[in-house]
Amino acid sequence: MKSIYVCHTYYHVFVTMLKELNKPEDQRGMATLVLSKMSNDFEDLKGRAEKSGVFESVIEFDEKRDTFFPELAKYRTDKGNIVLNMINRIIFTKKFARLEAPFVPVDFREYDDIYVYCDIDPIGLYLNQNRIRYHAMEDGLDTLKPCVQAIYDNRSHFALKKFFSMNLNLIFIRDGYSKYCIDMEVNDKSVIDDDFYKYKEVSRRALKDALGDKERDILVSTFIKDMDSFRRFMEGSGDDGILILTEPLCTLDIREKIFREIIDMYKNEGTIFIKPHPRDTLDYNEKFGDYWVFDRTLPMEMFGLFNGIKFKKVVGVYTQMGMIDFAEEKVMLGDDFMDNYEAPEIHRKAETVKAEFRKV
Repeated sequence: MKSIYVCHTYYHVFVTMLKELNKPEDQRGMATLVLSKMSNDFEDLKGRAEKSGVFESVIEFDEKRDTFFPELAKYRTDKGNIVLNMINRIIFTKKFARLEAPFVPVDFREYDDIYVYCDIDPIGLYLNQNRIRYHAMEDGLDTLKPCVQAIYDNRSHFALKKFFSMNLNLIFIRDGYSKYCIDMEVNDKSVIDDDFYKYKEVSRRALKDALGDKERDILVSTFIKDMDSFRRFMEGSGDDGILILTEPLCTLDIREKIFREIIDMYKNEGTIFIKPHPRDTLDYNEKFGDYWVFDRTLPMEMFGLFNGIKFKKVVGVYTQMGMIDFAEEKVMLGDDFMDNYEAPEIHRKAETVKAEFRKV
């Protein structure tokens, strides 16, 4: 069986390696890893993934957003009614798939199992329009817990849009709500406010806990670029560490304000450490040089592979913390906190969906 994984983030690669390293050794080294360069700078991860022995090949994908093609812009304008908007969306879907095709680096029809993280990205639309079946993968840990984004994005006339996507393949809806998506792999179905039949539960914690020492070493050598620096952290860290998890929230100036104020909230409780989100472009080394700043490319789940790492507290705004087993206390600040920095309707999507469907 030939498998291929399309990854858009470091976390996607981490989960992919968990899945492959849970296979018997004689079944490893046969999968293809595709690194989309559209939304992340993978730096030298390609070479390290190749050296891991987990993959048969590692391919870079110059995936293009719809904004790369100016001729698509006119189909994204709101025409003021559902009929004209649906016509525009149908045309957009077909044209976008054709325009994306020259940038797709492999013939996906040659693979038995295709796994796509975050299929809202162009690859999902491309596969559907080319009638190629695939498995959708949850973008992050428990991504659908705060809100089922597919429903939020299509909340007006959702049933009609769902029919056009799942039955007719005329438009595309993310996260399993498309015709050629076989199923969607999620970490925990119980936290999702949706009983969609395509959800397939595969616990990330169970995958991690099943690893042996050899498999853990493979992950460490793939994701930790500077092991000497990491060892210095382990040797110097005490039992009062406060780990702040950043996220690409708001504009850069507001983001800096957010995390300065979070640090001020907790700095008297212990030693502050900062773990930037991989897609967070704020320069924390420059702005927060007084604190230990971890490499942004390091998946936070890697901390759980070391018995010697234990933080007093881990603090985030929206980061799901189900995989964090290296802290005494976990704090998610959430919507009430973010109300101080942006309009509530921007981040309270679940409430918006519930209000919309109560009208029907």
